[in-house]
Amino acid sequence: MSSSTTGLLAGLLLALIAGTAGGGWFLLALLFAAIGYGIGAHLEGRIDLGSLLPGRSRG
Repeated sequence: MSSSTTGLLAGLLLALIAGTAGGGWFLLALLFAAIGYGIGAHLEGRIDLGSLLPGRSRG
């Protein structure tokens, strides 16, 4: 299983835990899943999240 898929599943698991507090948490589940997938894809090198953050430049 790839890191992005693991991140996606971790995000969905966090959303499931957060969703037990009440109803209408579908958008929160999508947000957590997207964050988890993004972190997993960054760890795999598919996307570069460093370019989105301000800070030191490379080069």
